[in-house]
Amino acid sequence: MEKNNQVLLSLIEGLKRSEKPIWKKVAYELSRPRRQKVEVNLSRIDELAADESTVLVPGKVLGAGALSKKLTIAAFSFSEKARALIGASGGKAVTIESLHKSNPEGRGVTILK
Repeated sequence: MEKNNQVLLSLIEGLKRSEKPIWKKVAYELSRPRRQKVEVNLSRIDELAADESTVLVPGKVLGAGALSKKLTIAAFSFSEKARALIGASGGKAVTIESLHKSNPEGRGVTILK
């Protein structure tokens, strides 16, 4: 894990304090070593997610591929191209922290990795 990234460390600690298993799982995925970090392309998200759903990527979303669905995608980070393509398809790119605050129960959230 990147020990010097205070934003990541505080996010992991906040998620670990949650009562819900989905947030504990996300905290576990985020605390993995750098070479095991999750990176998901938009093409894979488009292939696996249902329209109008909420998808959580415990890592980085990359801009390879196209997005044909209106999705809310939460991730620790986004490439610039991914952010632009998500907005162009009518979706939203949000941080994991903001999704956790707006949906503390974790209802309707699909984790992709």
